[in-house]
Amino acid sequence: MNHFTRKNIRPSTPARGSNLDRRQIKKKESTLDPRLFVKKAQPSGQDGFRTEKTFTALGLSPKLLQNILAKGYETLTTIQEQSIEPLLQGRDIMAISKTGSGKTAAFLIPIIEHALKDSRNYTALVVTPTRELALQIEEEFKSLAIGMSLYSATFIGGTNINSDNQKLGRKLQVIVGTPGRLLDLSDRGVLDLRKVNTLVLDEFDRMLDMGFILDVSKLVTRIGKRDQTLLFSATMEPGQKKLIDGLLANPVEVKVSNGASTNENIEQQTIRVPEGHDKFDVLADLFANPELEKVILFTETKRLADRLAKKLIQSGIQAGQIHGDKSQNFRNRMIDEFKSGDIRVLVATDVAARGIDVADVSHVINYQLPMTMDAYIHRIGRTGRAGKVGHAITFVN
Repeated sequence: MNHFTRKNIRPSTPARGSNLDRRQIKKKESTLDPRLFVKKAQPSGQDGFRTEKTFTALGLSPKLLQNILAKGYETLTTIQEQSIEPLLQGRDIMAISKTGSGKTAAFLIPIIEHALKDSRNYTALVVTPTRELALQIEEEFKSLAIGMSLYSATFIGGTNINSDNQKLGRKLQVIVGTPGRLLDLSDRGVLDLRKVNTLVLDEFDRMLDMGFILDVSKLVTRIGKRDQTLLFSATMEPGQKKLIDGLLANPVEVKVSNGASTNENIEQQTIRVPEGHDKFDVLADLFANPELEKVILFTETKRLADRLAKKLIQSGIQAGQIHGDKSQNFRNRMIDEFKSGDIRVLVATDVAARGIDVADVSHVINYQLPMTMDAYIHRIGRTGRAGKVGHAITFVN
């Protein structure tokens, strides 16, 4: 049953916001078939998400195991079961698994084990496409490494590069960052990439696309010989196979999903906006439903994200926005307020599709059609995480 059908759609008036959409029309429009965005959830629940294997069976260091159990983790997820042991053995890996399936812990747990064996001579470099994802990976590392005298730092754009020099003044076992800032620090001679033992490319499909391939290639060249290379993502572009083969040596390949399908725990539907009606009116009416408790609203443009956040606030709906034009401090504050529940709606461009790991996002709404199926998969993957049921709504004009 569609709980979001709007019974009384009113024609828009020019003053109420029909111009909002006209001003934001992009020259390039999505060619995706809207029928791709309709799918009933087939929730597997925690039973399907987690395996029966316990962390106590892995033979991990006592303190690491204690920290894992303190976080409430008892049994491994599927991606963790298939990845952790080969990584503990020192193997390279290419792993594909849906968002929210435990990929971050799947590579951080082996990294911590390796670091504990020789902390003075071990460095792992985790490279991510977005600042938000980098910050969340370091946050996860810190929670897993409590009391172990292992140190980490995040290096991302939008922050003071001079403070990065201070962070690099101590021995770091884990370095997390975005490609541009990492290369800047390497160019300045303050980050010696030759000391990296383990290289992780998280969301590697995005890392290897045309926007990042040159930066990634430079990083790999400067690192040179390394012990392990780990590639993790929710999707994989077929055309990237040659690039991937050049990065890995005799890798373990783990595919918990095929990388081309959406999470089965997400109820997906479309809402058609009749010609002559105001899309924002339809959107605002959705929020009369209290089930839309914590919502990420995606747009294709930064300007529209700003406008929608402003109009939602004017309509009495607490909202914030993040996109590439906002400072890192602003983006961090918006995510913190969204996590705490101070804002109900986070309006975002695709910069957030791979970088927001917020528990209990009830709904993802695509105010505009995504340009690619890959973008759609990553967007709606912000909900339905850790085996829970989520909802995705896509507006179709």
